[in-house]
Amino acid sequence: MPWEKSFDTDQAIDRATQVFWAKGYEATSLADLMNAMGINKGSFYNAFGSKKKLFTESLLKYDREQRKQFFADLSAMNDPVTAITKIFDELVGQSLSDKELKGCFLVNTALDLPNHDKDTKGTVTKGFKEVVSFFKAQIELGQTSGVIPSEINPDITSKGLFALLVGLRVLSRGAYDYESLKAIRAQAVDLIS
Repeated sequence: MPWEKSFDTDQAIDRATQVFWAKGYEATSLADLMNAMGINKGSFYNAFGSKKKLFTESLLKYDREQRKQFFADLSAMNDPVTAITKIFDELVGQSLSDKELKGCFLVNTALDLPNHDKDTKGTVTKGFKEVVSFFKAQIELGQTSGVIPSEINPDITSKGLFALLVGLRVLSRGAYDYESLKAIRAQAVDLIS
């Protein structure tokens, strides 16, 4: 009798993502995943093939539905200063509501990049380059409209903003308090002033 899937794949990936996000790839066991997803070992292997393949699907889905959507919404604002400020306001706000101190799945994965394969490295690198490109495009748009000073170097500043974003995400996992995270946000705003 052929295997028949009896669960929602997207929902299962979302549940697995929560586990990978909280524990990291290496610390997540198959038992952790099957328990969170509510499926047995046979269903797991039939649907996903391996822990690695599931991790890749989880990371890609997170990137597509979280990061890409977030930055697409910000790009649609057509107000570069507000868009950049909103990123840091949102991240500080998320940090306060993140009781599990999970931070960002993409950033967490980047911190363990030497232990990942080239596909995972590619996903993380591509995502990060797109964030830097977003910042650069917003700075250039702001310079064109006169709301960001023309003497600001878009290449250097976009990388500085990205470094502050990553730093905020890492430090929000319990190393910094709210006031310290707000100081990072203030530094980001200063870079475009």
